[in-house]
Amino acid sequence: MQNLFDEVDSLDRRCYDAYGLSEELLMEHAAEAMAGAVRERFGAGSRVVIVCGPGNNGADGLALARLLHGGYHVEVVLPLEVKSPMARLQHERLQKLGVPVVDAITPCDVLVDAIFGSGLGRPLGSGIIGLIKLMNALGAFKLACDIPTGLRSGGSCDTAVFRADLTVTMGALKRGMFSDAAKNAVGEITVAELGVSRSLYEKETPWILLERGDLRLPLRENADVHKGSFGHLGVVCGEKSGAAIIAGKAALRFGAGLVTLLSNEEVAIPYELMQSHLRPATVNAVAIGMGLGQEFAEQELRERIDNDIPLVCDADIFAHPMLGELLKRKRIVLTPHPKEFTTLLSRTGIATTDVRGLQQDRFKFVEAFCRAYPDAVLLLKGANVIIGQGDQFYVNPHGTNALAKGGSGDVLSGFIGALLAQGYTPLDAAIHASLAHTEAARRFEGQRYALTPDDLIEGVCCL
Repeated sequence: MQNLFDEVDSLDRRCYDAYGLSEELLMEHAAEAMAGAVRERFGAGSRVVIVCGPGNNGADGLALARLLHGGYHVEVVLPLEVKSPMARLQHERLQKLGVPVVDAITPCDVLVDAIFGSGLGRPLGSGIIGLIKLMNALGAFKLACDIPTGLRSGGSCDTAVFRADLTVTMGALKRGMFSDAAKNAVGEITVAELGVSRSLYEKETPWILLERGDLRLPLRENADVHKGSFGHLGVVCGEKSGAAIIAGKAALRFGAGLVTLLSNEEVAIPYELMQSHLRPATVNAVAIGMGLGQEFAEQELRERIDNDIPLVCDADIFAHPMLGELLKRKRIVLTPHPKEFTTLLSRTGIATTDVRGLQQDRFKFVEAFCRAYPDAVLLLKGANVIIGQGDQFYVNPHGTNALAKGGSGDVLSGFIGALLAQGYTPLDAAIHASLAHTEAARRFEGQRYALTPDDLIEGVCCL
């Protein structure tokens, strides 16, 4: 797990005050980290073009040019007047070294974006937008200084955004780099230490980035067990029975000892699943909402989810009249996709927005919902999954576009339900099921367009 920060200016100031470091010293470390990334990937004599802005992000780029000059063929482009004191200082040093400052971007091996960093709050001008489009069209390896220009601190993108192969971000990870929109822009991300280790630079934060190694699988270590030792998941089977069957198969594959589909009518199901019209007494967790439709009256649903049994709720349940009642429960995981989350926000009176508005600031809306319903665990699906409960938030950035396929969400619900049945807390069930879900997709060996729910279900057995 790694920390995520909404802003790092306060962390920089802490370095000045607590450790006696200077702005210039932090900048030297930032530039050296970028220089190291270039040297690691490209040999001496390679052509490097660095596009620098007017402020301290540009100053980082100018310092980088100084460090690479002599070993690499370096050119600097200054599309805007150099303004900040540090940028002027670094520019003066470049002039003394004779580093070429040119008017246009020429073909190169490495193209560095050091135009604007995380502090930019205003929209980009038309000239910079055109420049970014030109930069994106070049075939060079693209490196972004701190964050790609055009990506705002909240995670939304301007009309154009630099599309980096590598982002060297300064001091600590910025939360905005893990929005859905940012996924096309940031590329690989590394963190530059700025004169002290990250453990000293960073402070406590409620936002955490999940790493693949954080996954805790439901491994079976005790030999003296039976199927009842690993829980019994009930899956409410509605109008579109296929969704419930997918969730049930996923749950059985992810360790649930027993899985029963709770249906009103007989449904053709795989032989390994069970089926019942009533909830068996041994069921200790329920998955509900996948393909639910209008199959059940409210009283019928209550009979299947009474006694505050742990729930994973998905899909149709977010438009169901019982939603408000369910949100009062203590052990519940909600797994909406963005459209379903806008419905959830509207029905709870938290916010009225459309999907576009939600995606502009996913973090804000997740925080608002978790403040209003601190007992519920929210898992907001997307290119980067956000999981929240109360004042704790986690981002899973490991998903791929292979998961953009009908049934992927039903598999995730089955995984979460399986962990709930095996005794995981709702928050842990959401975290580890999500990590298993993305890891199974990542390890799929076929073309990304070919991934099916069955592939995910099979894949989770080999993690």
